[in-house]
Amino acid sequence: MRVLGPEDLPAALEVLAGDPVTNVFVEYRSRMTQLDPRWLGGQMWGYLEDGELRSLCHVGANFVPVASTPESCAAFARRALSQRRVSSTIVGPRDAVELLWSDLGDEWGTPREQRWDQPHLEIDQLPAVPADPEVRRTTPEEIDTLYPACVAMYQEEVGVSPEADGGRNLYRARVAQLVNRGWSFSRIEDGKVVFKAEVACATPTACQIQGVWVDPARRSEGLCTRGMATVVQIALAEIAPTVALYVNAHNTAARTAYERVGFRQSGTFSTIMF
Repeated sequence: MRVLGPEDLPAALEVLAGDPVTNVFVEYRSRMTQLDPRWLGGQMWGYLEDGELRSLCHVGANFVPVASTPESCAAFARRALSQRRVSSTIVGPRDAVELLWSDLGDEWGTPREQRWDQPHLEIDQLPAVPADPEVRRTTPEEIDTLYPACVAMYQEEVGVSPEADGGRNLYRARVAQLVNRGWSFSRIEDGKVVFKAEVACATPTACQIQGVWVDPARRSEGLCTRGMATVVQIALAEIAPTVALYVNAHNTAARTAYERVGFRQSGTFSTIMF
C-alpha cells in the first residue's frame, strides 16, 4: 500500500472504471485534483497486488474505499491507525465500510451516528413523472435566498449545523460554488425556497445528487417527486448520462418519491459520522 500521486492517475482511473457510478465521488475528486495532495486536501491511498493497482481509498474529510477487498481494507485500516484521524465520515459500499469499521472502531472512538442501510439509487432514462416547470437552476443573485434552506437541510440531515465551529464561510462558499457551476436547482416562491437539490459531483459517466430538501410546511404535496424529475431531466441532458444518489432506508417519503421518478436500487451504502 502506498500514497498515490499524479503519475498514478491513469491507473487509478482504470480501477474507478470498474464501477463508475458507485465511484463517482472519488473519480470526480481524482480528475479535479489530478491526485495532487495540495489540491486533494488529503491523500489517495492505493493497494497493489503484484505491482498492479487494485483498490483505492480517498482520505480527507471523507474516508471512501474503492474496489475494496478484505486485504485492501485491512491495509487501509492499518495505515489509518498509524496516524491521527482526519476524516469526519467513512462512507461507501456497505461491505467495505463494515470491513474498515471492524478494524477502526475500537481506536477511532464512538461515532456520532452510524447509518448502515442507505440504498444507492440510479437512473439513466427520462423520469417517469412530469417535471416541475417551476424548478430551475439557482442563479448567483439568489444565493442569499437559497442559503438558509441549505443550512436547514444540512442540520436536518446531519444533525449538526454546518455553521458550527466557525464553519459558516466555508459552507456558504460551497453553496456558492455549486450555484456558479450550474449544479444547484430550486423552486422559489415569494422569496422562499420550497424545494432544492444539488449535483455534488460529476464525471463523464455519472453525477451524484445531494441536499434534496422540501420546506417542512410544504411536504406531502409532491414537490420532491416533480422537482427531482426536473433535476434528473436536466442532469441527463447536460451533465452526465447516469444520475445517482443514496438515501437513508428509513426515509420512506424520499424513497417513494425517487421510485416514482424512476430511480432503481443498485447497491447499499453505509455512512459512519464523527
